[in-house]
Amino acid sequence: TDPNSPGGLFFFSAETFATVGYGDMHPRTPFAHAIATLENFVGLTSLAVITGMMFARFSRPTARILFARSAVIRPFDGRPTLMLRVANARANIIMEASASLRLIRDDVTVEGTRIRRIYDLPLRRSQQPAFLFGWNLMHAIDAASPLNGADAASLEAAKAFLILTILGTDETTGQVVMARERYAASALRWNHSFVDILHTDADGIDHFDYTKFDELELLQPMTTMV
Repeated sequence: TDPNSPGGLFFFSAETFATVGYGDMHPRTPFAHAIATLENFVGLTSLAVITGMMFARFSRPTARILFARSAVIRPFDGRPTLMLRVANARANIIMEASASLRLIRDDVTVEGTRIRRIYDLPLRRSQQPAFLFGWNLMHAIDAASPLNGADAASLEAAKAFLILTILGTDETTGQVVMARERYAASALRWNHSFVDILHTDADGIDHFDYTKFDELELLQPMTTMV
């Protein structure tokens, strides 16, 4: 050991712990040994922290849920309906998937105070037991809907936007996955419909064409909102 003292024994044990080898101990003074020991400690700690962070990052499943760039408002079952399209881009199933849709906009109270409010938009089907392919989410715009009587201009004036959240459990890992998408008022397409991405071939096999996932088609003018 160098120096040949209790301090030298400590520095030798530090180098042993850091696995820097049993060659020549080039630090010649206690100060140099202290610096080497500090560097060994920082190096080991940094390696442990970085390894833990990388494991936590890559072991967590990503949602990989596709959201159509636009939402549409079109007639469905005789009433205007807000429709959004999502799809599962994973190779495995998302179990017990649930969807939540909320409208956020600026309102004016009776006293004239401007306030931002959050409205829950109920969906026709908010649960999907096995989310594997596409999923069309629909909110009927009836008399009880916060979107009743709204149009593109009024939503823009109220700085309105939609928040869609998808939550489910990865079938393979059992971990919860979640994804969220924001739709500004300008992303709403009135009197449009999503292009169908499902077709069946002559052998009865279903195929999904995700190249058309964001495509829309214009419909006939809508009837007056409820």
